[in-house]
Amino acid sequence: MPLIERTPYRSPWLNEELDDLRHLAKTFFEKESVPNRERWEKQHQVDREFWNKAGDAGILCISIPEEYGGGGGTFAHEAVVIEEQAHAMDDAFGYSVHSTIVAHYILNYGNEEQKQRWLPKLASGEMVGAIAMTEPGAGSDLQSLRTRAVKDGDDYVINGSKTFITNGSLCDLLIIVCRTGGEGGQGLSLIVAETQDLPGFERGRVLEKLGQHGQDTRELFFTDMRVPAANLLGNEGDGFVQLMVQLPQERLILAVAAVVAAEIAIDLTIDYVKNREAFGKSIMSFQNTRFVLAECLTEALAARTLLDHCIGLHLEARLDPATASQAKYFTTDKQVEIIDRCLQLFGGYGYMLEYPIAKMYASARVQKIYGGTNEIMKELIARSL
Repeated sequence: MPLIERTPYRSPWLNEELDDLRHLAKTFFEKESVPNRERWEKQHQVDREFWNKAGDAGILCISIPEEYGGGGGTFAHEAVVIEEQAHAMDDAFGYSVHSTIVAHYILNYGNEEQKQRWLPKLASGEMVGAIAMTEPGAGSDLQSLRTRAVKDGDDYVINGSKTFITNGSLCDLLIIVCRTGGEGGQGLSLIVAETQDLPGFERGRVLEKLGQHGQDTRELFFTDMRVPAANLLGNEGDGFVQLMVQLPQERLILAVAAVVAAEIAIDLTIDYVKNREAFGKSIMSFQNTRFVLAECLTEALAARTLLDHCIGLHLEARLDPATASQAKYFTTDKQVEIIDRCLQLFGGYGYMLEYPIAKMYASARVQKIYGGTNEIMKELIARSL
């Protein structure tokens, strides 16, 4: 009796246009990213010109309207690019922060002059975007942020520090979450700094991380740094609400990355155990191996269907913070669990960095931390009950 092949799963939000984009992104990452991964890990950042190449390829700001230089797509377009970046094993390129987060703060809260000034440059790769939220003494608790901006004539004078900033080495457009008013969330604002040759702006040390070694993650310092008051996004005191509105999309980005990573880990492991032998037979022939993979496959599919449900809601502008939190915590928990179980099936080779599963294991752990820790996600879900 012939074997029954596993039915490929296709997300309901996909279409032919997105298939074409997937081919474009796959080709781009295979050509421009894969050959450079090891070098980027050693230098702790991608090459600056890589951003320009990504802009030329048309994958930056792909969900930003065409009138601002973007691709005119939706979050589904962003998800496809993020998935293909994961398939290329590229965890260095800070694509999602630049395109899916920073660009959308400007699109949603910037005035027309700000949009025309910054979005085309982000779309072309002329500017690299970053957002500075986390501080040494404040992570998930945004209301405890201390970086302060004081109005002085036509400028804001900003003092403070930020840490764990993705794209921190190369960014020349930085959205700073800072305090313009009193304590708590109502005193927060978002101010954009163009960092090129900006007095008072200092890039601190490159942070040595457990994983994602090619990503330029830094500390940033502001000392009497003057930024035009015209660079405020929206109004003073709007920052906390702006962050709360945008964070569901950020958490959905992390869920996309989590699910595709789990799926890749399973595929890598199936290939390995079919070809590796122990005690004179393939590792796949052992019941434990088959049961572990059966469980991982089922859990990954459950995570994928939850993710697809949330993407569908988001495309209809109906994704609420609690549901986005469910997707973020569940998928990243499963990512870490599945990759850990897959690594075990590699035995000692799973601990060797020459095997992709080892790097995936190291890179996965932060997924349960950034974007709001998974403990905070559960608290946000519980508040909706």
